[in-house]
Amino acid sequence: MIPPNTYSADRVVLDALGVALSGVPHDARIAIAYSGGLDSSVLLDAAVRVAGAARCVALHVHHGLSANADAWAEHAAARAASLGVAFDAMRVDVPRSSGTGIEASARERRYDALETLCARHGATMLWLAQHADDQAETVLLQLLRGSGIAGLAAMAPRHRPAASSVERVRPLLHLLRAQLERYAAERGLAWIDDESNADTRYARNALRVDVLPALAVHFPGFRDALGRAAQHAAAAQRLLDDLAALDLGAAARDDGRALSRAALVALDDARGANLLRYWMRSLGLPGASAARLANMMRQLRDAQDAHALRVDHAGQRLRLYRDAVCWEAGDSADPRDDDVVAARGVATCAWDGQEVWHLPAWRGTYVFALAAPGGADALPEAALRGAPLAVRAREGGERMRTSPGGSGRTLKNLFQEQGVPAWQRDVPLLYAGDRLLYVPRLGVNRDGAATGGDAPVGARWRRIEWRPDLLIA
Repeated sequence: MIPPNTYSADRVVLDALGVALSGVPHDARIAIAYSGGLDSSVLLDAAVRVAGAARCVALHVHHGLSANADAWAEHAAARAASLGVAFDAMRVDVPRSSGTGIEASARERRYDALETLCARHGATMLWLAQHADDQAETVLLQLLRGSGIAGLAAMAPRHRPAASSVERVRPLLHLLRAQLERYAAERGLAWIDDESNADTRYARNALRVDVLPALAVHFPGFRDALGRAAQHAAAAQRLLDDLAALDLGAAARDDGRALSRAALVALDDARGANLLRYWMRSLGLPGASAARLANMMRQLRDAQDAHALRVDHAGQRLRLYRDAVCWEAGDSADPRDDDVVAARGVATCAWDGQEVWHLPAWRGTYVFALAAPGGADALPEAALRGAPLAVRAREGGERMRTSPGGSGRTLKNLFQEQGVPAWQRDVPLLYAGDRLLYVPRLGVNRDGAATGGDAPVGARWRRIEWRPDLLIA
């Protein structure tokens, strides 16, 4: 029981955590992001008092960016032990030349690690220690970077990222750092100080050290004002998301994995960009800049055929086929399609029962798995042993039968009939000698001469499958 005359900062902090805890199942595990600094030390101490040590787990991410990182991890483990709280830590490697800046890279790695640790401990709720001063810094940074409404909305009190089972909760978001300092002093807490927080080469530190103190002199209520601005931006963003959800419902194809180009370009540029941004987020893709979204809209309006569109983003490229706009793996670092085809020769293999044939030039593997006789995409082994296997690029005019006794048709017509986009037709054709056996995306050539249709009873059969490298476990 907490005495009613407890110091006011103590009461404010505990009340904030009580609100965050309300409605949470009594047996739910609560993960605390615990760096060992002032803010997270206050959060962990108060969480234990409000929720109980048994329900909490302190999670520490070791970035390795400071010579003191080992000591910080030891401090965090010791402090958790003194509170009777379960503790876990994870080391991460932060790239120093990722193009997004070391701050952004460290933040991305930290959240990835925290998600992994939450899953390890069965926690579906992650408490973070950001407070009102952090929110003010974030809003100012986003303003100075020219961010849109989503950026100005800054940090939400509660948020579950797309494709995540962990809800991020910020119980201290409406409290000032000064209130946390008073709580820590009253409780006699010990914490570590990250020396990099004083390095004003980092934008956030420059705001904290040089700008915010000057703002406080002339605009003492700036933290509350910027917090309200973030709330207004968040409300506006929700309305934009509602509009985008309506537009996505009208434009979605293939369960949302593609958009109708006609429906998309019928929107004006601003509304189309809003839909693209929302759609990309629903697919788990990183957000794109306003300039890149504008480029997407421009190319979609101007494209005359499938090859006229190519926008690269975050390891994916935007593609257009017929009326469908979709993403596929690959970016501008990859060779252009024509260059790749020209660099490939004819690969051969004297097949003798092996299950895989890796083809680096094609970035994939042919798999020959045991199968029941006559199964889909299956051939008797005699068809594979009869002549050296060869992989060749399409030259045009190749024909195959998709059913026994059916008429031979060109691969071009079959690809069109199956709706295979033009850029996905660059596949390795599998031959036995000069006989076409198998075509990825179309299947086995059901020509009796090619497939060994007269195979004896008891013959072993193999199912053929083409797997791009990205799908190989």
